[in-house]
Formats: sequence, C-alpha cells, structure tokens
Amino acid sequence: MKFTAVTRKAQGTGASRRLRRAEKLPGIVYGGKVAATPIELDHNEIFHALRKEKFHASILEMVLDGKSERVLLRSFQMHPYKPQVLHIDFQRISADEQIRMNVPLHFVGEEKSPAVTVDKTNVNHALTELLVSCLPDQLPEFITVDLSGLTVDKPVHVSDLVLPEGVTAVLKPEEDPTVASAVVVEIRRRFRRVPLRKNPPCHTPLPSRLMPSLPLLKNPQRKAQKRLNLLSFKLLKMYAAEVCGVFFYP
Repeated sequence: MKFTAVTRKAQGTGASRRLRRAEKLPGIVYGGKVAATPIELDHNEIFHALRKEKFHASILEMVLDGKSERVLLRSFQMHPYKPQVLHIDFQRISADEQIRMNVPLHFVGEEKSPAVTVDKTNVNHALTELLVSCLPDQLPEFITVDLSGLTVDKPVHVSDLVLPEGVTAVLKPEEDPTVASAVVVEIRRRFRRVPLRKNPPCHTPLPSRLMPSLPLLKNPQRKAQKRLNLLSFKLLKMYAAEVCGVFFYP
C-alpha cells in the first residue's frame, strides 16, 4: 500500500492541534540509519487505510517529500470518542534485516471439522494473530489455519501451523500455545415449577364436620342472625306495648 507524507516543521502541542483542525495527521517515522523525522499526512487517507487489515500487517510504501521509503505501521492513537486519529508512528525497514510483526490468522475448514459435524461443539479461537520473525520480503499478509481436522481431544497448537518459508513464530522456550480448540456446550433444560394447591378441587360432598370451615356458610349464618334480630325487635314491641304503654309506629 502506498501513501504520501511531508516533513513536519512545526512541532509541539499547539502545532499538532492546528494540524488536526486543518484535517492533517501528525506522525513520526524512525529506524534505519536516519534520524527520526516528524511528518504530517492526510488524515482521511490514513483513517480509511487503518480499516484495512493489510495496512497493519504488510510492508507499506511511504512517499516522503518525493522520496519512496519502505515502512511498517508500529502504533497509532485514536481520539477517545471522535472518529479521529491523533498520532501515528512508522518504522523504516531494511531488506537484509529481520523484523518482528504480528500477523493475523485466518481460520478455514471449521464447519467441516469432526468437532462441529459429529460432536456438535463450538470452536474457540484462542489466538487471532501471531508474532513472527522474518525478512521484509518474506512477511505474509496473513497465515491460514486449517481446522478441518479439529476434534474435541486434539486442539490446534502453534506447532501445527504451516508457516511460509523463512517465517518463524516468536515463542518462549518450550512454549506451544493453543490456537483453536473445541468447546463442549452443556445444554440445561429449564422446567417450570408449578405451585401445589393447598385446597385441591373436590367433587365429592364433604363431611359435616368440615362444613363450618367453608366460606360458603357465611351467608346462611348472616341470614339467621338477621331473622333473630327481627324476632327480638318484635318481642320488644309487644313488651313495650303491654307493660309500658309505648307503641312503635312504622
């Protein structure tokens, strides 16, 4: 990939802010036998280039003041909430010097593996990129990981990967990390708990000893009480009329 840059003369926080307001991107390029050079680039060009995977893991061609140089993207800084790149760093490379770079991993054959077709498991990608060491001309854009032979008992390790010629993985001594593995999914069935009824419905007549506890007997008791009150009032009227000579009129 190719992009254009110019040497940045003004430096400092205020100068960088003025560049960003003018839709320019401050950056720096270092490495090789040349001193570090502050540069400025077109912001929109770099912003859209950062969305491409190739821009992060391949040799880039930078035209600085009309002179072409081969560089690698080393780091960049984004605004906390705005879609804006604040700063970017590049490193010069030489054709005869080894470089270290994180190369993305591309997984293929996952849907044909016995772990998916037979065991019905999920495939877990433990690594998405791998640190490799090689010459600049041998740097791959990505590394293909074949998962067609993945099983539950046999995960894929870094030692199982087929690396391009001249490319070696940067690992610690006796280290062989897992790249992908099959994870058995446990299915839990949920049962709805139905509460038990304290008084289940009964279609047979209840014994007489249980009748007073039924709420349906409240109405007959209430009617009997009304009748008793009415009878008591009539007796009171008769007693008052005969003994006291008091008469109650409706």
